[in-house]
Order: sequence, then C-alpha cells, then structure tokens
Amino acid sequence: MARQWCDGHSTSILCVGASPGPGGLLASGSEGGEVTVWSQEGTIIGRLTLTGEEDSTSVAFSPAAPGLLYVSHGDAVSVLDPRNLKGTVEEFQGAGEEEINALALNDTGSALAVADDSGAVRVLELPGGKVCRTLRRHTNICSSVAFRPHRPNNLLSAGLDMQVMLWGLQKTRPLWTLNLQDVSEEEDDHQQRPGQLFNPPLAHCVSVASCGNILGCAAEDGRVHLMRIGSGSKLEQQGAVKAHSQGASQAHFVNFLSHPYWLATGGNDGQVALWDISKHPVVTPEGKTGATAAPRRKGKNKLKRKEQSQDKAKTPPKVEAEKEEATAEEAAAGAEEVTEKSGPKLRISHGDKVNWLCPAVLKGEPSLVVADQSCNLTVHPLSQL
Repeated sequence: MARQWCDGHSTSILCVGASPGPGGLLASGSEGGEVTVWSQEGTIIGRLTLTGEEDSTSVAFSPAAPGLLYVSHGDAVSVLDPRNLKGTVEEFQGAGEEEINALALNDTGSALAVADDSGAVRVLELPGGKVCRTLRRHTNICSSVAFRPHRPNNLLSAGLDMQVMLWGLQKTRPLWTLNLQDVSEEEDDHQQRPGQLFNPPLAHCVSVASCGNILGCAAEDGRVHLMRIGSGSKLEQQGAVKAHSQGASQAHFVNFLSHPYWLATGGNDGQVALWDISKHPVVTPEGKTGATAAPRRKGKNKLKRKEQSQDKAKTPPKVEAEKEEATAEEAAAGAEEVTEKSGPKLRISHGDKVNWLCPAVLKGEPSLVVADQSCNLTVHPLSQL
C-alpha cells in the first residue's frame, strides 16, 4: 500500500536522493530552494531554504561520506550536513555555467559531475570543489549525468540534443556518442503511418547498473534506451524497452533486488514500472534469435488488436487513436524490445507526472520513492515481488 510523506515542502518536489547504507537518510529538493531530509519512516529530520530561493534541481549523498549532501540550485552547489540543516557547510558558486540540472558522485566521493543548461558537464574535485574538467559536446541542455560503478574516471551524460555520451575523464572528448534519434528513426521507419508523429527521443535520465556495463536512458519517445559497454569501453550493443505511452522521465537501476538488472521507470503518463531486463538482448546477447522474435511481436500486437476491437465500442475516438498509436510505436520498436513481451513485472498507476524516482530500502523493505507535481512524496513498497 502506497504511503504519503507530507509537510516536507510547500512547492512541487523536483528531486529525491537516498543515502547508502541500511540506516540511510533521504533528501528531497523542490521549487524555491527548499531542501528536506527524511528518516526512513518518513519523519522530517530537517528543512532548509537555500539562499537565492532558486529551484533545488538535484540532490546527491556522498557514497564515501554519508554526512555530506550535495544540492544544486541555480548555477551553484551547496554542501550540507543532512543531520544538521542549519545552513550550508560549503558553497560552490558558479559550479555550472548555467542552471544545473543534475549531479552525480563517483564511487570514491572524490569527483562531482555537474550537468547544466548550456550543455556543458563540469567535473569538480572533492573536497574543495575545484573544476578539473569541462566537457563540451552536447548542443542542447545536458539533463543527466552518471558515473560508472567501479570506474571512477568514466562518466555518462545525456541531453536534450538526443545524445548519450561516455567520457573518460583523462580527455575532454567523449569515448563514444550515441544519437538516440538515429536509433529511433531506424526502428520507426518501417512502421510509421502517413501523418503519424513520434516524440523525439530527448534524453532525460541516464542510469548505470551496478555491474558498470549496462546503461538505461529514459527518453521523450516513451522508451528506455539500453546500451551495453564492452571491453575497451566500446559501445557493444543498444536496444530499447517501450516503457511509457508518453515521455519517459526517469530510469534508475535498482541495486538491492535479486540481480543488477531490475530497472525502475517513471513517465509523463503517470505510470511507474519495474522491469526485469536480465533476459533482454542488450544484457544477454545470446538470448536473441531472429526466428522467434518476429512471431512473438506479431502475436502480442494481434492480441492487442483483438482487445482493442472489443473495447472500441465503449472507447472515445480520441482515446482509441492514442491507443492505436501506442501499439504502433510498440510494434515499431524492433526486435530489441521483444523480450519484454510480458511487460513490466510491476506497474503502478501513480496518477501524476513523475518528476523523480528513487529506489530505496526503507526499514528493510524495498521501495520506490516518487516525486511528482505535488509537494508530497509517495512511497510504493516492492514487497509484492
């Protein structure tokens, strides 16, 4: 049963983060510079409004020092003590060239990556906050960054230019770049009906599985694009899961379930889902066979068409058209999406557009903490798995 955590904010919550460890705290940031720290029961430990009252866009606990919480607001990053929110411990003014959208720390807590509206990614040395790298390749807003686990010098970035990039921090050019638009157009070309439009795959959120080799990127086309990194940090394979009927805003690998390939997603369609992608061809290449892929996909859509025809009499034309478009998009998504034929292992009708999704173990219970357009957090337990 979902629980609400209330009274922590007076404005829409934009981001949530969980401290590592069994007794770890959670933090949330909202519009107007509000920051709230929560216990695992949902009790408010502390509240603070940051100077300047610019939106708190990202929160991140240090994996090496749980007593340090990093919050981005405007072009600055504030360092806070989550157990004593009286004021900032340290302030990195001008950490971003423009407004910061996302923060990420490496495993050792020695580097902080900052993604901003200019498209730049800056890497700050910790402690101190000195800028040691500025990575400029995105041609639009950089929306998300993530370090690869076990590889503190490898960084992923994703942006509204529809590009996903892997960086080696020794250099200022990416090791590789994947254009999600090229991938999506290849998949959609053969299926698109005249006059039908698909949302462009603007990249909103990138996440890396704990193994360090499998990436997920939530995009505006409703898909979560998957990538596998091979030896020499090369991009070995990519595919996708058609996760949402509108833009996918969030994708986070869950590192406390039975294997590393559980992926939690959230979208503008108000849905939250949990996927087991362990058998996906990107994760398990030998599991993909062309001979069985097409019939499975066809069978799925045939069943959908049958259900649609039964529902057509009672479905308004506009809703019906949206359903048909979603089905066509699913069919278009290619063999890479076929292994998710049974859909997600868990789908939750959250009901509101998802701003942020944070997997966390709360008092021993695996959970998803969801921030939406409201000023409350919702905790969805995963105990039914």
